[in-house]
Order: sequence, then structure tokens, then C-alpha cells
Amino acid sequence: MTERAILVIDAGTTSTRAMLFDPDGGCRGVAQRDITQHYPAPGLVEHDAAEIWDRTHTCIAEMVEAAGGANRIAAIGITNQRETIVFWRRSSGEPLARAIVWQDRRTAAACERLREAGVEPRVQQATGLVLDPYFSGSKIGWALSNWPEVAAAGSDLAVGTIESWLIWKLAGGRHVTDATNASRTALMDIGTGRWDEGLCDLFGAPQGALPEIVDCAGPIATTSLFGAAIPITGVAGDQQAAAIGQACLRPGDTKATYGTGAFVLTCTGSERTMSEHRLLATVGWQLHGQRSYALEGSVFVAGSLVKWLRDQLGFVATAAETEALARSVADNGGVFAVPALAGLGAPHWRPDARAAITGLSFATGRAHIVRAALEAMAHQTFDLMQAFTADGARWGTLRIDGGMSANDWIAQDLADILEAPVERPAFVETTALGAAMLAGVGCGLFGSLAETASAMRGETRRFTPAMDAPTRGARIAGWRQAVGRVLD
Repeated sequence: MTERAILVIDAGTTSTRAMLFDPDGGCRGVAQRDITQHYPAPGLVEHDAAEIWDRTHTCIAEMVEAAGGANRIAAIGITNQRETIVFWRRSSGEPLARAIVWQDRRTAAACERLREAGVEPRVQQATGLVLDPYFSGSKIGWALSNWPEVAAAGSDLAVGTIESWLIWKLAGGRHVTDATNASRTALMDIGTGRWDEGLCDLFGAPQGALPEIVDCAGPIATTSLFGAAIPITGVAGDQQAAAIGQACLRPGDTKATYGTGAFVLTCTGSERTMSEHRLLATVGWQLHGQRSYALEGSVFVAGSLVKWLRDQLGFVATAAETEALARSVADNGGVFAVPALAGLGAPHWRPDARAAITGLSFATGRAHIVRAALEAMAHQTFDLMQAFTADGARWGTLRIDGGMSANDWIAQDLADILEAPVERPAFVETTALGAAMLAGVGCGLFGSLAETASAMRGETRRFTPAMDAPTRGARIAGWRQAVGRVLD
């Protein structure tokens, strides 16, 4: 009989998964279901929270059976798309409306009005965040003002991000959120680790509807839905979980995840660093009430750009085709793709920006446009690197993960444009691995994150810079010109 497994729920933007991990980090099984994307109008993105729960429950049940029953599971870890917000009734546990997704831009005008009123420095000082529709707080206020069914719930209203919603359903009404997800709402003071009454009032978010903030590891909740009690002992937002999965545990350690969006986190330790270059200060993890912090740069469109090329434009039949197409041409042919399909994130923070493909000519082919789309990953990361460096958080080796990082061409292009080594683990699903590591610490399998990282993190592959200086300089100059056109 094998050792008991750790079950991870990875509730992403486009799919939800359940995964089984052995204590040595080996992945024993995966069950996955897609999540329907609802786009009721340009800039609006919604999910059906009931669908997320139903499909997550199905995935969990499959993995519990694969493990040999609930008594063969030591603990559950949860990681999730951050900033997406769910509204439900306490009395029935049923959603009141669709969930508003992190990509949604409906509160852009409201955030701009607050910025013009001079509120942003107060928000940034308390939360480490900027004023942007990306974060959950403004979404909550919008829903209460625009969705009568949400406003009418009164004291029966419960609000939470995806992990909070799933824990409620799993644990029969336990209303909690971990400190990493709470830090992405723009409602939590990341210095005290508590909801900020003034910020709740500012965004119109009723504090009584919000969950209790808890540690990322420990006895968080228990579910008995699968035949025996299973403790939930690890929870973190997806990017923080990926940083843990990449063993970014010491100040200066940096990871970049290339999934639906792209997110770079640099660990800053017990001292939070307030950015002067439009980066975010965020909670990396919280254990025993003590928070470790990180600086973050958020890019809204990464893998979703390839999905758009595939599903909307028909440029490729599968995402895997993009690497061969990129290699089939010598360069981008002067084409640059600025993927502002959901606005531009850090360091620009322009929700009004719209995507552009520049430099087209009669010589442009499908491969040039696809290559330009892949090149945008390195270009956007380079912009972030400059902001991190200006804030005193210089990168050494960049540790990459996420679905797009499996593309060798992208990994090498990152090393070339950044002029820095890039390290990729053999198992690129480090978001789920990080949740497993937290759950392992929370249930007592490991004594610390460093111990679990040593036990569970596997082999890596290294990519080193190989591009000549003139080519790199031309690429960066062309990108800056393309972004300038979009921002203008």
C-alpha cells in the first residue's frame, strides 16, 4: 500500500482540476473539466459558480476513487484563480448571480474616478495594490449597486473568492479565505492581515459578508462529502502557490507563471516593499499568523492570446503548433503583437488599452503573426523586469512554469530578451504542487516549507541567453514603438 496522497484542487480560469500528489512530489493522477467563459459584453467576463462547484466536485470524486477512497487521502490543498468574486446565500448555499472574473473590466470608470479623487495612495499604502478593476473590491461594490438580487440578500449575503466558495461547499458553510487571496481584494490591510473598514466603505463592500482570514496552512476546514472526513490544510492563490511550488522562499527568488495571464513574483521576505513603479506588494504566504511578502507584476494576457488565435481567428488548430510555426521563420518580419485584449496590466495599468498587431505587410504570413504573439511573452516580461529592477528587486535566475513554459522556443526567447538564465522544472504544474506543499505542511507531513520544497520539487532544465545584441536591441525597440502606439 502506497503512502496516503495529497489531493489538490486547482480551480483555474478556464478549467478546474483535481490532482493526486505523493509526498515525494510525484503526480499520481489528474481529473479536469473545462469552465464555461461568459462574455455578456465587451470587457465583461463571468463564470457560473454553480458550474465551478459541480465540475470541481466531479473531479474530486474521480481522484478520491483513484486514491482508493477518502481514507487514502492525507489532506486537501486548494489553489485558485484570484480576484474572481462569488456572491451566494448563506441560508441555501446557492449563487445569487454569476461570478465576476478577474479579467473583467466593468469597474474601470469607477476606479478612474477614485484615482482622480486622489484615493490611490491610501489604497496602495494599505493593500500594496493600485486602483484597477482587476481587484475584487470594486467588483463587490458594483454588484451590490447593479444586481438587485445581490443587494436584496442583506445579512444572508456571503461574498468570497473562488477558494472561499469551494471551502463553503466542501465544509458545509465554513466561510474563510486565506491571507493570499484576501490580499488581492483591495480590502485587506496587508500589514495587519485584517479587513480594513475604511476600504470596505470606500468600495461599498459589506464587511459582514466577507469571510474570516486564515493562514495558508493548518487545520482550515474539513469535508465529509466523499465517504470519510478529509482535512483541508493548505490554501493559496494560484500565483503565490506557484511561487511556493518553485521554492521561491528567500528574498530575491523570482518566478514567472505563463498561464491564461502571466504573473511574476519576487519574494521580499518579512518586510513588504512598496513599489514606486506600479508593481504590487502582496502576501506571499501566511503561517502561524506571520506573513511573508512579495512584489508582483501582472500581465493579463498570455496563454489566452494563443487561445484567441486558435479559437477566434483559426490561425492554429492546437496550441502546440505555435512552436513549430515560430521556428519556421527567421524572425517576426517586423510584426509585433501587443496583447491588450483585456487592457494592459503592470507596469502600465491601462484597462482602456486595446490590442494591436503592427508592422503588417504583403510579406507577412501566418507564422510571423504567431511568432509575434509568442514574442510578446518575453517583451511583456522584459517590461516587468525593468520595473522590478527600478524598485531594487533585481532578478537573477527566472524560474518559469505554467502551460506556456513547456514551449522550448518561448523559454529560450525569455532568456535571450531578458539576458538572464531561465530555469524550468520538469513538472511545470507548480501551482498545484505549491498547494500540495502547503497542505503537506498544514497536515504535519512536513515541518516547514523549506523541508517540503526539498522533498517535493523535482529536476529542472536551464536556458541561457544566446541572442546577439543588435537583434535583441531591435526587438526591444520595435516592441516599445508598438506599445507606444497602443498607449497613445
